[in-house]
Amino acid sequence: MQGNSLQNNNRLGTVDIHFTTTAVHGTLILERELEEPHLSKLIAQIDEDLVLSADMPRDDFLVSVYVGRDVGFYSDEYFAEESDDGTGIDEDEE
Repeated sequence: MQGNSLQNNNRLGTVDIHFTTTAVHGTLILERELEEPHLSKLIAQIDEDLVLSADMPRDDFLVSVYVGRDVGFYSDEYFAEESDDGTGIDEDEE
């Protein structure tokens, strides 16, 4: 997700959207806090650009907002390489 007019095209965070039969649920994870007017504008932009464009009927758009930082990106490939290097945590070690 890019913050076009809000943050000069700097990354703001990520959004996950899930459609149900009656509502749309969003989880917005920001990498930094936004003032309430900017946050409201961003949610409205997500609604217009992503939710409404899906052309799915809905009663409500429910958004949970979190502020955090990216600590890494992990995949099966990452864990396979870690195990091959012998640096992985063995399940018996706790």
